[in-house]
Amino acid sequence: MKKPLIILTGPTAVGKTKLSIALAKAVNGEIISADSMQVYRRMDIGSAKIRPEEMQGVPHHLIDVLEPEEDFHVVLFQKLAKTAMEDIWSRGHIPILTGGTGFYIQALLYDIDFTENEGNVELRANLEALAAEEGPEAFHARLVRADPKAAEEIHANNVKRVIRALEYYEMTGERISEHNEEQREKKSPYNFAYFVLNDERASLYGRIDRRVDEMMKDGLVKEVESLKNEGCRRGMVSMQGLGYKEILDYLDGEIPLEEAVRVLKRDTRHFAKRQLTWFRRERDVIWVEKPEFAYDDEKILAFMLKIIKERGIMK
Repeated sequence: MKKPLIILTGPTAVGKTKLSIALAKAVNGEIISADSMQVYRRMDIGSAKIRPEEMQGVPHHLIDVLEPEEDFHVVLFQKLAKTAMEDIWSRGHIPILTGGTGFYIQALLYDIDFTENEGNVELRANLEALAAEEGPEAFHARLVRADPKAAEEIHANNVKRVIRALEYYEMTGERISEHNEEQREKKSPYNFAYFVLNDERASLYGRIDRRVDEMMKDGLVKEVESLKNEGCRRGMVSMQGLGYKEILDYLDGEIPLEEAVRVLKRDTRHFAKRQLTWFRRERDVIWVEKPEFAYDDEKILAFMLKIIKERGIMK
């Protein structure tokens, strides 16, 4: 018997948090955060972290578990999420994976193997030096030549992943995109339902802009300032999150505050668009379009519960 798993995802600001609580209460579930930023302590406003009073007694996992100076990556996410799932099943409850990091969801759902070859320290150091010397765009062009498909999926600014893809190619002679493709064909070891909550673009973009305005009112600048004072800097994984890098640019005197806010809104809209592109490529997803339910949360929940019961995820 495959163990049960429910996934509730969708673009940023679409309304996953509120729905996830109602869903957890209805199925006797506990929530595992699939978010690359909410895992960090003291990074609350910029990550739109759920507040304790919003949890309504529903247990949440993978929130506030790392310090901002620690690196969070997909392998660590898999490890922590699997531990949380075992813990939830041991109580006879259902894990609900909620958040917008599609790559993390895919990695857990299909149990993708990210075992890397023992890194070649010398090769990695050479690639790091080249990246620093050439700059992100020129360095990314090397990946375009070696593995065009991987280059399409990895942004030039994500130098770490570009290095890893080139390192994999140099060491194995195989393209990392082909390795990843094989992994994606795997069947899931879970009995799951994978819901993607979505909204019309204009409505979603309006919600994103309002959320950024709220973050500013709630003290985002103060939050980033305090992180900066404790030694958090640009190169850290945590400080590359939306909301943190833009405000850091303002605090470092690189751009005025209103420009930082404008860039944050624009980049968050672009991020939502990329998230939707990712989810459209995924197999096995059930789209939940809010306008089709007249924005009625109870109707949306009833639709999801019907599918969960049909699949035997919940008795």
